Amino acid sequence: MRSEPPGNHETLVRDHTIYSCVMGSRAFGLATEDSDTDRRGVFLAPTALYWRFEKPPTHVEGPGEEQFSWELERFCELALRANPNILECLHSPLVESVNDTGRELLSLREAFLSRRAYETFTRYAYGQRRKLDADVRTHGAPRWKHAMHLLRLLTSARDLLRTGVLTIDVGERREPLLAVKRGEVPWPEVEARMNLLAREGEEATRHSPLPEEPDRRRVEDFLIRTRRTSALQPGPYDEVVQGVVPGRGAGKR
Repeated sequence: MRSEPPGNHETLVRDHTIYSCVMGSRAFGLATEDSDTDRRGVFLAPTALYWRFEKPPTHVEGPGEEQFSWELERFCELALRANPNILECLHSPLVESVNDTGRELLSLREAFLSRRAYETFTRYAYGQRRKLDADVRTHGAPRWKHAMHLLRLLTSARDLLRTGVLTIDVGERREPLLAVKRGEVPWPEVEARMNLLAREGEEATRHSPLPEEPDRRRVEDFLIRTRRTSALQPGPYDEVVQGVVPGRGAGKR
């Protein structure tokens, strides 16, 4: 059986996804009638594809609307750097599909968490805050939806640093946050909340139960074992693994 062309990225998502979930407002508990359904996933590219000159993609957009997936290695790399979007993806309460490899990935959630989260969440928050401030200067008001999500992010980061647990569903904070989205809370009050959450996050970092660094060795062990298992699996990439056409020896034409 011939292997499929490496450019067929949709096949990687369709046939090799190990974990998929819903993110965005639906995962945060902030969905309304007009909310999109943002889907995120992780796929494991067959190891044999890495022996080609053309490597598998690190991420794939689609094939569905609002769908985005990362290859496992890239996903782990970003999670070890405490990328906020990736860490939140690992903690979505809305899991759509998961196989055994995906369940092992989810079992490593704590291994990815560290005090690095303060820097990455704060850096992202500052970037969003600058945009909101620019909107206020230019238009007299921020984009209220973005203000709501920034409050949510700052709260999530503070609580993560305080407890060592990342919870992304806003729970009982839903209605106060939606009031911000509707523009019912004056900007100075929203601004004051943001400043308070930023100070509380900084204070929480100094006493956080999180380790200074993530458990990179544990994650790397998982990745190596997963790649090895994939390399030994029979399938449509056998021809690439063997390096030969049927009935001929390696290196022969």
